[in-house]
Amino acid sequence: MLLGWIGLIDPVRPEVPDAIARCAEAGIGVRMVTGDNPGTALTIARGLGLEVTEAQVVTGAQMTDLAGQPEQLAALVLGGRVFARIEPVQKLEIVRILAASGELVAVTGDGVNDAPALEAAHIGVAMGVAGTDVARGAADLVLADDNFASIVAGVEEGRVTYANVRRIVIILLATGIAEIGMFIGAVVLGLPMPLTAVQLLWLNLVTNGAQDVMLGFGRGEGDELRQLPRPPSAPILDRSAIALMIPPALLMTGLALYLVAGMQREGRPLAEIQNAVLLMTVLFQNVYVLCMRSERRSIFREPVLSNAWLLLGVGIALALQASAMLWPPLGGVLGTSPVTAGTLRFCLVATVATVIVTEATKWTVARVRRLAASGSS
Repeated sequence: MLLGWIGLIDPVRPEVPDAIARCAEAGIGVRMVTGDNPGTALTIARGLGLEVTEAQVVTGAQMTDLAGQPEQLAALVLGGRVFARIEPVQKLEIVRILAASGELVAVTGDGVNDAPALEAAHIGVAMGVAGTDVARGAADLVLADDNFASIVAGVEEGRVTYANVRRIVIILLATGIAEIGMFIGAVVLGLPMPLTAVQLLWLNLVTNGAQDVMLGFGRGEGDELRQLPRPPSAPILDRSAIALMIPPALLMTGLALYLVAGMQREGRPLAEIQNAVLLMTVLFQNVYVLCMRSERRSIFREPVLSNAWLLLGVGIALALQASAMLWPPLGGVLGTSPVTAGTLRFCLVATVATVIVTEATKWTVARVRRLAASGSS
């Protein structure tokens, strides 16, 4: 005699559907692999927000039937979004097929039977709370909260960090090119050296030490997950990065040489010339790093406090340079002193020119990217 029914359900965690949607925005394809019944798996997948048709549900039996036909098996796996009644060895086969097709594969799991797939994936992510020791040992990352949304947050943080590192590299190379260009240009044109060795060391200390490293504290532009994934083989210094650094660097080199030549014609002392070049170079690096808080967004659209640490770093750099010019003991070591009103005006005009050239370069690079993206699509 039937006495009653017992129903069990493992509800979807409330934060997961939003995390799935953010994966789709980020260009990350999500596939569900489970040992559940195909109907149950399809219902759960749709509850997660995955747009899955019945034809995209692949079963372990289907994979077994195609075990001797690798091309058909690969086509089946690549077309699947939900995999049901899957055996542990088939999880490993799915990972290998996806990886062989050029996909960068991340696998999540918590059981012993997930270990082979976790180890074979490019990135294995194990559950730290419910996960077994075997799964954690096979994984590259372990989630402390067993939350899929934490993976998405980690992807976003990784993209922000990469973008910050890339911008720091661009700034360091651009300013380094400008400084080297000053000296090479001075030698070629028969001009005096624009900076002394001590001033060059001071410049790197003030700008790189006080402000450039602060760029790494940027919180991102807020749309990192709406950008397409970067190919793993893509270099950090691609054509767009080189384009962003060359025009400002050439401008700085040209302005410095113009200032040296002009002050030399006026009969100014060498110490005064080098003092003026040092101030202009510091100001150039101040505004350049502020412009480069974003590669795509204009400095005028970037929130003022998007990176408060960077503003602090720029303030410290300016304060240190002002101290070098106004405090005689430090000025005696560096060969610095207050500049004339005319020199200060020229330096300020140079900073405005730097903003214009940098912003024009950013706009051009962004436009070329958009045209390339629309052409490829």
